[in-house]
Amino acid sequence: MNFVLIGDSGHGKVIADCIQAGGHHLIAKLDDKYLSSFQEGPYKKGPISMIKGLLAEDIKVIISIGHNAIRQKIVDRLQLSIEYYGTVIHPSAIISPTAKIGYGTVIMPNVVINADSVIENHVILNTGCVIEHDCTIQNFAHISPGAVLTGGVLVQEGTQIGARSSVNPTMQIGKWSMIGAGSAVINDIPDNVTAVGVPAKIIKERRSLND
Repeated sequence: MNFVLIGDSGHGKVIADCIQAGGHHLIAKLDDKYLSSFQEGPYKKGPISMIKGLLAEDIKVIISIGHNAIRQKIVDRLQLSIEYYGTVIHPSAIISPTAKIGYGTVIMPNVVINADSVIENHVILNTGCVIEHDCTIQNFAHISPGAVLTGGVLVQEGTQIGARSSVNPTMQIGKWSMIGAGSAVINDIPDNVTAVGVPAKIIKERRSLND
């Protein structure tokens, strides 16, 4: 399989490694910081508008941007058919055969996804996170390195769970919220807030998706 990344940054470097570890090929890295097209080693580079000239049956696209809201904006901007989006899974990941994985999603090294969990579209499961049984991770969410979601957790659209955080069983975390690194979630968290600490407490409302 051949992949094109939208976003040429540090996060994109990790995704590129995952693509290559899985035996696939990365052919282009597109980013609007580039004003024109050029070749850099094995990769084509240039602005995001180049994507239309690269699409083919054997090409899959990944939005390689860690910021959830920007990832969503680019998906909305591109208006690509869903069949053009791939899924990248590092070969070291352990995934239950009963788990469901959506398109545009990236699963980094040493991730664990256990039975009957549902990972929706354009999700980032970062290095070494654990998704226990019966969890649901909705579109554009990001589970940071080393975070642990115990059984039956719901993480709603656009939310980020910080590095090495833990979430107790059956907790529900609302849309476009942020859980700080190292936090312990023992109660439900509403939409559009930042919560930090042990136990996690709300410290502010997120009035914009960039907060």
